[in-house]
Amino acid sequence: MRKILMSGLATLFLAAPAWAAPDWAGVDAALGRAGVEQAGGVHRYGFPRSDLRVVLDGVSIKPTLGLGSWAAFQPMGDEVMVMGDLVLTHEEVNPVMSRLLQGGFTITALHNHLLRSAPSTMYMHIAGHGEPVKLATALRQALAASHTPMAPPPSSAGSGAPPPLDLNTATLDQLMGAKGKVNGGVLQYSIPRAERLMDGGMVTPPSLGTATAINFQPTGGGKAAITGDFVLIASEVDPVLRALRAGGIEVTALHNHMLNDEPRLFFMHFWANDDAAKLARGLRSALDKMNNQRS
Repeated sequence: MRKILMSGLATLFLAAPAWAAPDWAGVDAALGRAGVEQAGGVHRYGFPRSDLRVVLDGVSIKPTLGLGSWAAFQPMGDEVMVMGDLVLTHEEVNPVMSRLLQGGFTITALHNHLLRSAPSTMYMHIAGHGEPVKLATALRQALAASHTPMAPPPSSAGSGAPPPLDLNTATLDQLMGAKGKVNGGVLQYSIPRAERLMDGGMVTPPSLGTATAINFQPTGGGKAAITGDFVLIASEVDPVLRALRAGGIEVTALHNHMLNDEPRLFFMHFWANDDAAKLARGLRSALDKMNNQRS
């Protein structure tokens, strides 16, 4: 009897169809660019707002400092969970929102990240779940209601090493306690939290926007403009806010990005333009009050 049962189970498992991977080629085609594969099989797509000329306190903001729309597709069998953040002008918000809603997306947050910028920009956080090409097509149609450049960004392959950044990156790495990466003329840090983060019952890795992001854009003479967001649990909000203000760093926004996150996360955005090393020390003081992964 036991042999018959085991044989039946083996037949059942052999007959069951294996989960197919998402149609990444179809997603790439729908979005007009190749995704960058991240840990866990996540495919992340960037849509830099290179069309915008945003100035804040005399600093012309590079797309990689604070104007980068993105969407990340996390595999769930042959379906995906999508999370993202779209950079929009005021006039673009509702046309894009309407198309996203028609396409099956949920809007999880809408808010500012910066203050005093001209033109002002809003940041629309989105979520979706389902067939990947259908979601990618809906996202493309929504972005078409904005002036987001949809041509694939130029490839950097064969262009040689990027020009050196006008910052002492080794010193900043040491002060920050992390290794930065130069991207589009900006030094970027991504610092994951130590906990397992969930949204709607699914693990949300750092590539879905759950890591603290800190960006330095050189502004000359050893100075840098900084922006990004700290990813915090409730008990960390006040200590981190106080540390940033003590370091001469403005807090520009505090809000949610997701709706069903566990633990509940708060995102604190910031801005300053000052001596880069001084700012790094202020940022590190805030990071030390958080439960982050240690390198």
